[in-house]
Amino acid sequence: MLLPAKAEVARHLERYRAWERLLLMAPADHTVRGNFENTGYTLCVLMGKRCAREAVDAAEHYLRGEAPASARSSMTVTHGARASQHTQGPQGRGVGRAVGGRP
Repeated sequence: MLLPAKAEVARHLERYRAWERLLLMAPADHTVRGNFENTGYTLCVLMGKRCAREAVDAAEHYLRGEAPASARSSMTVTHGARASQHTQGPQGRGVGRAVGGRP
């Protein structure tokens, strides 16, 4: 996956944190909440994550030059029976099976 410039990620992460602080001070303010959610969404798009918390974590790791915990665990090599799990697609079916084919 292509990642954005670190300066861009840092800028959006700083905005996210600023809106987060404002939201904690005024939780009933709909404008603040909307801006907070928008900055979270922007981080999700930038970092390729589905939720803001994961995007923030990924952005922080990216800015530190570290691989996120989820990426580190997927980089480990597995051997034996567990290795076959990586060659299966969704629902445990083998990769490359024809649509409508036998299970």
